[in-house]
Amino acid sequence: MGLWLPAIFLAGLLFSFLLAFHNPTPHHIEVAVAAPPATTAQLQSQLDTAIPSGFILQPVDSAAEARSEVLNHDAVAAFVPAPHHPQLYGAKADGAAMESIIRQVFTSAVQKPGTTLAFHELVSTRPGDSLGISPLYLLMGCTLPVYFLVVAMQRAVGFSRRAHVATMVGGGAVAALACYLTGAYGMDAIPQHPLALLYLFLLTQAVSLTSYGFVPFLGPFFPGAAVTLFILLGVSSSGGTVPVDLLPGFFRFLHPVLPMGNAADALRNVGYFDGRQLGRPTAVLCAWIAAGAALIVLGYLKQLRRLVREAQAGITGYVPAPPAEDPTVELPEPVALPPHRHHFGEQLPILTGRVSGLAGEPLPGVTITVTDPHGRQLVRTRTDQNGEYAATGFHDGFAIVVAGAPGRQPAASRLLLSPATPVNQDFILTPGQQAVPGDMSSHRATTISHDHGATSRTL
Repeated sequence: MGLWLPAIFLAGLLFSFLLAFHNPTPHHIEVAVAAPPATTAQLQSQLDTAIPSGFILQPVDSAAEARSEVLNHDAVAAFVPAPHHPQLYGAKADGAAMESIIRQVFTSAVQKPGTTLAFHELVSTRPGDSLGISPLYLLMGCTLPVYFLVVAMQRAVGFSRRAHVATMVGGGAVAALACYLTGAYGMDAIPQHPLALLYLFLLTQAVSLTSYGFVPFLGPFFPGAAVTLFILLGVSSSGGTVPVDLLPGFFRFLHPVLPMGNAADALRNVGYFDGRQLGRPTAVLCAWIAAGAALIVLGYLKQLRRLVREAQAGITGYVPAPPAEDPTVELPEPVALPPHRHHFGEQLPILTGRVSGLAGEPLPGVTITVTDPHGRQLVRTRTDQNGEYAATGFHDGFAIVVAGAPGRQPAASRLLLSPATPVNQDFILTPGQQAVPGDMSSHRATTISHDHGATSRTL
């Protein structure tokens, strides 16, 4: 069971990255041609012979109009035929690999003895991005940290759903700002433009909110879905390494759908093409953010229905407000912890308490058993020399906590446990046949017991 995530990475690297990048081939690349229709048709036939369906030629009236098509990002290149000095215009901002292939194909197709094809660069990349691929690494810098932040939030004891979302928004803002300052001012690899920062931030939220929304529906398999969508398929279809028009059809289809490809297009259009054609990247990134928010709300409603069913089948008619935490997929199984010995980086307790006698004396060695509402044992431990106990690893839901010791009447309490809100439950055990439920020092436990009916009882 533990090998499924490495298997996804293996399959992704072989059938995503390798399949996408091993043989870049032109597909329907638009080139503006300043020539009569007959000349354009002849050139189209020559190019189709060399690379079938590789290029689509667009006739224009003049060389100036052909260059404008490239500058306005309506064509990838422009060609102006001439008897002895044909002119080819390109934009390295569309990808260094793209420009190289266009120059090679047009040189072999149109250059004849006695003619020299002259190439002119119209839109060069920034000084810090000579290969045209630096934005990809900045986009990965916005994607990977926020994904791991979602994974880390599954272990954040004491964090509500609202705190999780706020942390992901804040973490995404920090990641986007760090990538923007490094790429724009530290390396001069992306434009120094506020819109570049905005699209980096939108990418972080599209990835983090959607990944977090997967948790209540996919459980322990949410990392596989997130990694496949946002990293394996996202990188291979982004156009950051190999331009989109050189990718196989499956990845060209994914490019306008996934967040990373749209963020890459937005950065390119902001930096090199005066902010043209930003409508689709903006709409798609916002749609992913909206989808993530919708999944979070649906997960909340799903959890609410589950808690209602548990409460109706339980020992009390009270239906509490649902805890803010989704079922934690990265949290280990419930385990006992030594009280008051928690170091940085270790798990924090979700359930704590103290067991004492009638006079307040601590009772060491008392057995503490935690079961789910169906009687299945979750964890079993004993109190220490101070009569205290601690445990963690519980998912959201009701649990029965039983304290028992030889010669004393056992006591039990029904609690709503959640990683979002640690609970303290004390017990007082009396000799003989009478047991007195202990003072619940936790506000949450006290609220459940006092305001909404008894949730602890004597056995």
